[in-house]
Amino acid sequence: MLNDALTQASWRARPRSFVALMSLYESNYIRLGWLAGDLPRLAGAHRSHIEGDCDLLLTVIERCAYTSILDLTYEFPAADGTVRCPDLRLRVYHDARLVEAELPPARTAETTAKVGACAERELRQRWVRNMMLNKWLEYCAERGHRFAGDAV
Repeated sequence: MLNDALTQASWRARPRSFVALMSLYESNYIRLGWLAGDLPRLAGAHRSHIEGDCDLLLTVIERCAYTSILDLTYEFPAADGTVRCPDLRLRVYHDARLVEAELPPARTAETTAKVGACAERELRQRWVRNMMLNKWLEYCAERGHRFAGDAV
């Protein structure tokens, strides 16, 4: 099993560089692997149910040779059905062993349309999104969530 404690760069501090962000993406890959197993072979929709916690859903949206796009969300019971939150879109880079939390598809076009976006601000936003994902993956693993090999 991969262990993110062996990651060389210290990424737990504030982002200082592209290298630190890539180290965070590497840790995301390792932690998602704790939950889902062999990420390059992952396909379909998966549900993890733990007594006393919300169901965790993982859906493979697109799968290619070197990348996959996944949706990861909690499913909360509500009076009128269910609510999914947080609803994260993940891009998995299989060859580099990295996972990046992306903006939702509707916001991606809006963000890229803005000209002159500050690189430092973009780095900070990516850092915040991916740090949240990293902590959430760790929390889910500690709660006992795992996705079985069979798709839902």
